[in-house]
Amino acid sequence: MATYVYVGAAPAFGTDARIPMGGLYRLDVAAGQWESLSHGLPDKPEVRCLVTHPDAPHVIYAGTQAGPYRSDDGGDTWTALTLPGKERLVWSLLLHPRDPQVIYAGTQGTTIYRSRDGGRTWHELSPPEPRGMVKMSFPCRVIRLAVDPARPDDLYAALEVGGVMRSPDGGESWESCNDSLLEYAEQPRLKSRIVSDTETEGMMDSHALAVSPARPGTVFLANRMGLFRSEDGGRRWTEMEIGRFSPLTYARDVRVSPHAPDTMYAALSVAAVSDAGSLYRSQDLGETWQRFDHDVSIESTLMIVAPSASSPDRIWCAARRGQVFGTEDGGRTWQQHRLPGGVEGVYALATT
Repeated sequence: MATYVYVGAAPAFGTDARIPMGGLYRLDVAAGQWESLSHGLPDKPEVRCLVTHPDAPHVIYAGTQAGPYRSDDGGDTWTALTLPGKERLVWSLLLHPRDPQVIYAGTQGTTIYRSRDGGRTWHELSPPEPRGMVKMSFPCRVIRLAVDPARPDDLYAALEVGGVMRSPDGGESWESCNDSLLEYAEQPRLKSRIVSDTETEGMMDSHALAVSPARPGTVFLANRMGLFRSEDGGRRWTEMEIGRFSPLTYARDVRVSPHAPDTMYAALSVAAVSDAGSLYRSQDLGETWQRFDHDVSIESTLMIVAPSASSPDRIWCAARRGQVFGTEDGGRTWQQHRLPGGVEGVYALATT
């Protein structure tokens, strides 16, 4: 069976409109060849999230500007999964780890949709705005969703730019997880303001969440100011002090290995738009970190990490300006590719 890497791109805030941004692309790893995937997708697709089915890698879900789509043939053709509400632009997708028929889709504002039948029908969830949510020059979005594998009703949502929310009942009710993060924002070194009127902006600028089965109730957060950990379901947060190990601390992604629950990966860069990035790995649930992307020069902000569910040695990454690279042998060697046509604006990545 061929090994594929899927990459989604979309226009990014504040970038050059003359640069091509958008589309969904499939890389045949063995052949080193790209294909543009479009059959059944909206015209000029903007793809901001991708998820593969854990038990059927040929089944893929994509979040687009027109809602979620599903492919049952590895991306050759796509079918729309129509959302019922007014929000259509999908920023995050989550297949429940215990029942992949249960799907969550995060959109603009704090709107989240839930399906219990594989995406055929959806129920709109409308969590209230959490304390500390920042008014930006772009709409807030639910940029990542995560479920605690050991506590399947505990659902977490990372908001850009609004911190973190938690639901203890699969999305029926929600509570803010921001009090402790806002306390950190009072420290001068953790203040950051770019396009809002508050210096809490940096701590509320969430990018990714992860929960490991090795430590139920512990949540890992990647945001503009670094990596943070909560050991009580988001009530209190502790800074993980990634700066002890990496000179780059802008955290765009954090992932737990599907094969080793103590192993984590973090995408670290200079800023949202930058000329450098780095991939770090921890094998002790974030106590220590080591640079992992050996012999790779990452030329822009590292956006996303995708450990393969089928092989513990396969980890792929993608940077904002279209650089895609990965290892098939656990980090001993790496290969690099560029998105075709000079496409930039990478948001999404998945691998078989």
